[in-house]
Formats: sequence, C-alpha cells, structure tokens
Amino acid sequence: VWQISITFAAIMKTKRIMKKTLLLALTASAIALLACKETKKSTDIIVKKVEKKAPAAPVRMQEYNQTSEATLANSHLNCVIHRQADDSLAMVKDETGQKYYDNIISLTITRDDGSTFFSRTFTKKSFDSCLDDDYRNTGILEGLVFDKVSNGTLRFAASVSHPGTDEYIPIVLTIDRFANVSIKRDTQLDTSSEEEEDL
Repeated sequence: VWQISITFAAIMKTKRIMKKTLLLALTASAIALLACKETKKSTDIIVKKVEKKAPAAPVRMQEYNQTSEATLANSHLNCVIHRQADDSLAMVKDETGQKYYDNIISLTITRDDGSTFFSRTFTKKSFDSCLDDDYRNTGILEGLVFDKVSNGTLRFAASVSHPGTDEYIPIVLTIDRFANVSIKRDTQLDTSSEEEEDL
C-alpha cells in the first residue's frame, strides 16, 4: 500500500509539472505571437494627409482718386480719375486659385466754367484690342493716370495687370481737342511725365 501511494503521488506530481510546463509554453507562445504582431505594426508607414490650403476671400484693390490740370487748345482743363472695384464684373483667378475683383475707372474732364469736356467709364473690355487671351482671362484693369499733353492731345497711361504681380500691359490713351479717344498698346513705355507744349 505504501508503495502504491508513493507511486500515485509521483504520478500526480509529474502531471502537475507537465501542466505547469504546458501553461508556460502556451504563455511563451502567446507572448511571442503578440511581440511579432506588435513588431509588424511598428513597421507600418503612417502618412499624414496634407490638406490643401483654401484660397482667402476675393481681393479687392483700394479705391483711388487722381486730380490733374492741363491746358489743351488754350482751354484750362481739370482731369479727375476714380478707380474702384466692381462686383458686377467677372472675377479673375491667379495660379493658386486666389480670386480678385476687377476694377472700373471713370475719367471726367471739365472746363473752368464747370462744363464737361469729356466723361467716360472704362473697364478691361475697353482695352480689349491691346490684350492677348491670357490678360483677357486673368488680368484686371489696374490703373489710369494722366501723363502729359503731347501733340495736341491729353495723354494718359493705363495698365491691365496680373493681380498680385509686377506683370502688366502698358497702354496709351489719348484724347484730342474734340474729345476723340485713341487707345493703343505702349511699345515704348515712356514714363516721362513732363508736360509738352500744346501745338
């Protein structure tokens, strides 16, 4: 009986050892599997999505006024130029998608007695003959300034530009003593502002 008890105890002890060994092996396998899984995850490449910056609100150029005096055909004249953005005109976009308002420019020329010698509002379309397709689609009417009296005409310098850049098409606008208007592209870009004698 004593021998049987010892044998039974040895068998039970052996079973417990085997059970612990099996549990340890299973635990080790599970840890190894998780480690492999975690290692695989760590090699994943995470790319952050870059969101394209939305363009700002449409840009509107500041209004400006210019007042000049000139003498044409022995008549003293006052020239008033006013530029402002016009919501009714089609906006243009630059390469980034930024939108810009186009402008209208009014030119009013009066005599000393207050009577009107000339009055007209200009848009980019007024200078269409001087523009190429690029400036027709992506340019705005930027400015109009009095230049000088030359060869019996009032000479004004106008420009249609790519907004936000230094790129523009220079244009010459002249008005004779009968208030007839001539518009042409300035191929010489004469920036002289000295007034010449009226012939």
